[in-house]
Order: sequence, then C-alpha cells, then structure tokens
Amino acid sequence: MKKIDYKGSGVNIEAGDDFVEGIKKILGGGKESKELISGVGGFAALFAPDLSGIEEPVLVSGTDGVGTKLKIAFMSGVHDTVGIDLVAMCVNDIVTTGARPLFFLDYFAAGRLDRGRDLEVISGIRKGCDLAGCILVGGETAELPGFYGEGEYDLAGFAVGIADRKKLIDGGKASPGDICVGISSSGLHSNGFSLARKALFGERKLRHNGIYPPFTRPLYEILLTPTHIYASAVRELSRSVNVKAMAHITGGGIEGNLPRVLPDDLGATINKSSVQTHEIFDFIKGDLIEEEEMWRVFNMGIGFIVVVSGSELEAALGAIRSCGFNASAIGRLEKGIEGVVFE
Repeated sequence: MKKIDYKGSGVNIEAGDDFVEGIKKILGGGKESKELISGVGGFAALFAPDLSGIEEPVLVSGTDGVGTKLKIAFMSGVHDTVGIDLVAMCVNDIVTTGARPLFFLDYFAAGRLDRGRDLEVISGIRKGCDLAGCILVGGETAELPGFYGEGEYDLAGFAVGIADRKKLIDGGKASPGDICVGISSSGLHSNGFSLARKALFGERKLRHNGIYPPFTRPLYEILLTPTHIYASAVRELSRSVNVKAMAHITGGGIEGNLPRVLPDDLGATINKSSVQTHEIFDFIKGDLIEEEEMWRVFNMGIGFIVVVSGSELEAALGAIRSCGFNASAIGRLEKGIEGVVFE
C-alpha cells in the first residue's frame, strides 16, 4: 500500500514555518513596545499593560472579520488592504467605550498557503495596528485543504484594550439636546458587500477592473478602500471634551448602531442632508435599491458617531479634524423618539 503524508494531503508544514518567519520579519522592523514581553513564536503572547493613571483597570475586547469584501480582494489580486479593514472593524468597536487599544491577534485560514499573498495580508494587519496605536502580538495560521475555494482565505481578528472603570463611556450621561457628530467614513468600510456585489456584479454585470463614471480608477480600487480607524480621533476627543456616547457605524447603518449606545428613553433625529455621502453609494444604488434599504444596510458616509453637549460641539469638531477626519453635526438626541428618525 502506498504511504501517504501530511504534505500529500495538502498541508505543507515547511511552508507554514517559512510563513511564520516572514511574519516575524514584518513585525520585527516596527515600533517597539515596552508593554510587550513576548509575541510571535511562542504558544502565547505576554503583555504587561502600563496602568499609570488608571485607578480601576477594565479590559475591553472585541472580535470581527472582513466579510465578503474579501471576494473583491480575490477578484483583483490585491491583498494588502484587507488587513487594515480587519483591525479597523475590531478596534473601532472597542474604542466606543473610551478604551485605549493594547494589542491585536489575527486568525488567517486558507486552503493552501501562498507566501507572497499571505504576507501582503499580514502587512496590512500590521499597518492597521500602527494606525490604531496597538501591537500585533501574534495569531494563528491554518492551512485547510478542501475547505476553501482555490485562491481563497478567511480572516478574523481580536482586539484588546484597557479603560478606567470611572471613565468608561456608555451613553448613560447622554441627555436631550445633545448633538450627534458624524465622522466621515472612507466608503463602504467592510459592510454591505453582499448587497453591493449583487448589485454591481450580479445584476449590472460590471467588471471589477472596469472604470465607470464618475470614477477615474478601477471599480475594485474604490471598493477596497480601507476602513477608517478612529482610535486617534477618540484619543484626541478624550483630551478635549466630555464625550457622552460613541457608536461605530457598521452593518445596519446609523439606525442599527446608534441606538445601541443610548439610554432607553432617548432616540436620535438625524438630518440626512447633513450627511455627506460618497459617490460609491449612489453608484451602487442606481435604480436597483430603495433609498431606505441603502440607509438600513450601509454607513452612507458616516463611519463613527460621537455624542456631545451643544456647548462642546466646536471643540469636538476641532479635535476630530486635527486627526485628519471630516466631521459635522448631523443630528440631536430627543425624548419621545424610539431609535433613529431621519429627517
């Protein structure tokens, strides 16, 4: 009987080891952290957070993936941006509490490892961590032959941050008349791609590498624009104003996410005309998707919402804009409103 081995079954241990060495090179040339004791290479990462100025430390964690935006990466062969998305989707969640991101781990799984492609993905994760101000301490790589389609992979991420219990932001101090400040998104971010792909590639039969007005770049470049990471804006806001609530606008849009951080007796009125939407949303909508469905699925140009008192609006806008983001007042909190009402 012919002998079989792991490599013949589709798992190349040597290639996996070589991939890990490539990851070490990506991580080794970056910013060092005194808080990181040991990272990639061991069975577990060791991290000793700086607790100076924190009276009651609270660990804050979040996990997410990139979703079917990965299909655009597979189509185009561009893999160095989805790692930024991965970090963004996790970090943007935990900073809504006012937490400082500490470290990040990833899970990367593919039917077959491709060193060049896969290191591009990891380099994107590393860049995302730099933007978030946290450390990529390690993760897991899995080669799963027969589980994924040819040339496909999946990503999951895990972020951990720290906050002072006394300074946690949970929406409890929000009150009627407070202002909703919308911080611009970069585009779709990492949500709604199942609907976007159906509209663009399924119904309209567009080419991923085609250039369509009003754009001057291939469609895949527009769709792969990385998700904004808002950690720097949150840090600056915490120094400048009394933030009452923060919401990361992901799948479900404003109406599905803002109410998650508001007291039960408060809702929000959002002025659509104050939201500067991106051209990509109108392009996706065309004559295929109802306006209401667009606002229910996509961020529509707002990736993050901060709630502050009216007296601190200008200070909040200044803090956000100093970090390179566009921001504007898009609504207010009111009693007697359930959830979000658009006007």
